[in-house]
Amino acid sequence: MSSLDRTIGDYLDHLEAEVGASVHTVAGYRRDLARYRDFLAGEGIQQVADVHADHVAAFAQCLRAGTGPALAASSVARAVAAVRSFHAFAVRDGDAEQNPAVRVSPPKQGKRLPKALSVDQVQALLDVPDRTTPTGLRDAVLLELLYGTGARVSEVCDLDVDDVSSQLDDPDLGLRLFGKGRKERIVPLGSYARTAIGDWLVRGRPTFIARAARPGPALLLNARGGRLSRQSAFNVLAECAERARIGVPVSPHTLRHSFATHLLDGGADVRVVQELLGHASVTTTQIYTLVTAEHLREVFLSSHPRARG
Repeated sequence: MSSLDRTIGDYLDHLEAEVGASVHTVAGYRRDLARYRDFLAGEGIQQVADVHADHVAAFAQCLRAGTGPALAASSVARAVAAVRSFHAFAVRDGDAEQNPAVRVSPPKQGKRLPKALSVDQVQALLDVPDRTTPTGLRDAVLLELLYGTGARVSEVCDLDVDDVSSQLDDPDLGLRLFGKGRKERIVPLGSYARTAIGDWLVRGRPTFIARAARPGPALLLNARGGRLSRQSAFNVLAECAERARIGVPVSPHTLRHSFATHLLDGGADVRVVQELLGHASVTTTQIYTLVTAEHLREVFLSSHPRARG
């Protein structure tokens, strides 16, 4: 193992154990740094101390030029951010004297507007699960939590029964979620979500837990009685969207976008939405105000007699 490989391994361990980065973030950085290591190996570099700013700039240019598989601007930006953070760690850890990536900036990304479903589309989606069956009861909880709280899919899949039990008895209690970096936030739990959870715990979950080789505390379970995974949640949502004939791709993040957009459409303050979504900066949340402004413009152009000449 080269010293560069060892430093990369130490950095990834640091992300996971000390920073508390999610497994998905660590996996993404692992892929980015493996690509970076291979690039440096092609330049004959085996030690992080031998990397210069020109190497980092060349790597960033290689990503932008797409000499390998085409990468989206967001993927290039993440890779550059991973390299900058890695070199900063190497300096702090004493493996290098300076950060050669400090002046290398990620490419500018076009501002993408989140795609939100209409209220009618969301309702059609929520109406799909058959709540007379255990599977339908579980799927209903998944959908109600994703749309009703704006939670990330990993936050919902990570919930245990104990996390929701007290909320069923006291509507004023919020639901505790743990976001990126294990940052905690409390979000309200609406009546529809509470009802769906209560029905699932009484009439659905016992059927699933009976299939488990070793029963666990997870709120949402898969067919074998284990914790529902993110991928399984994606599959559930995709199937429900197809049955609801939504007509556009729907992911868990689509419901998170819809949650935020519908709150703002209803008059919620952007900083309230920021807290509910768990965004570290209000700048991240403000993109939803652009969605709302665009929606208002479309309504105006289609509805007002003096909108078009």
